[in-house]
Amino acid sequence: MPKIKSHGGAKKRFGFTKNGKIKRAHAFMNHFLNTKRKSTKRKRNLRQGAYVASANAASVRKMLPYD
Repeated sequence: MPKIKSHGGAKKRFGFTKNGKIKRAHAFMNHFLNTKRKSTKRKRNLRQGAYVASANAASVRKMLPYD
């Protein structure tokens, strides 16, 4: 059986914790950061990481089979 290739985009975007959860970053953090459009509180909360929802975890694991 041949090896499965890992998804290159997923490799850059996701990481795994020791317990097997999948880490991700928040979206919407690279445009309109100096305007009044986004509050300081919103931008501060977007900086923190998050975990992939359980509904999407299976598809991410399929993209990263050997991690």
